[in-house]
Amino acid sequence: MTMTRRRVLLAAGAAGAASSPGSAFGAPPAEAGIPETLAAFSGTGRLLATPDFPIGHLGVSWSGPRLGGSFRLRRVRTGWGPWLPLRPGDPSNSGRRTALLPAGGAVGYQLTPPPGAVDVQTVAINTTDGPIVAQPAESRQLRGFRFVSRAGWGADEELRFAPDGSEIFPQAYFGVQTLTVHHTVTANLDPDPPSTVRAIYFFHTVSQDFGDIGYHLLIDQNGTVYEGRYSGPDPVPIFHGRLGDGPRMCNGAHVGGFNAGNVGVSLLGDFTDSLPTPAARASLVRVLAALAGSTGVDPLGQVNYVNPISGATRTVPAIAGHRNWSATACPGDSFYPHLPEVRTDVQRLLLATDG
Repeated sequence: MTMTRRRVLLAAGAAGAASSPGSAFGAPPAEAGIPETLAAFSGTGRLLATPDFPIGHLGVSWSGPRLGGSFRLRRVRTGWGPWLPLRPGDPSNSGRRTALLPAGGAVGYQLTPPPGAVDVQTVAINTTDGPIVAQPAESRQLRGFRFVSRAGWGADEELRFAPDGSEIFPQAYFGVQTLTVHHTVTANLDPDPPSTVRAIYFFHTVSQDFGDIGYHLLIDQNGTVYEGRYSGPDPVPIFHGRLGDGPRMCNGAHVGGFNAGNVGVSLLGDFTDSLPTPAARASLVRVLAALAGSTGVDPLGQVNYVNPISGATRTVPAIAGHRNWSATACPGDSFYPHLPEVRTDVQRLLLATDG
């Protein structure tokens, strides 16, 4: 079957009636390995969908209650697996609940939305057939840490553009005021982190209308750093040009209402009930130290943040967790209490570097 840039998968509800499609999300060509279905579901029963490609990740979004949903996956050899809780990640900028679930090449899925959920939408993302990426030659150096470029993890840059060729979320640059830590609520022991980064990119860019991946950097369980949001034609992530004594950062989409001047760094994984690996934590400290050192952010300080676009204000730690900005569990109930130790380690590393 020929894959097209816009193809809608209709799903059958529990009663067997066909659901109505939502707005078709754009999708890259098949060879990019990041397509491409949408099943829209507005009922209160159970959604069933069987796309014709292996599902790398399943994205779900809805309005209404945060908890109470479940899902299960069907595999070729073993059939349907057990029902698992639908654990949401960060809400979208519109306030909708979202979840990005590893599917590991499943060939079908069922979803029971949380009771009272409305406008439930799912997108099955094919990252299992993606290109071989993240080769050592595609790793670059930036201010004390190495990172895998967007080309290295297989970003399809066409996703950032509308059909008329215009960029959906053009770059805008601001001075850095603060750094924010997230978690992605994906698999903790990820067998293919670049695939997960591609799935997050698709889910943010297409399904959530962010125009690109929301985070500036991502870190996997091995401590590998991935370039996130596109920041301009130069080879440096996050930054482009200078403003006064510090570099200007590209605006992201990781904290609704408080993005301008706020650099977002996300750990791949779910740290609700567990902690990041030592390698991931050490890499996070190195990255935050490099960013703080180059932007003048005080790791142990407080910031009276002012959004240069809207004027919205918030007093937060200079190195904040997502929950310092909005009502979310991010970066996880287990990890969030450790952020004071992370800030201390960042400060210690900066002092050692300066010495």
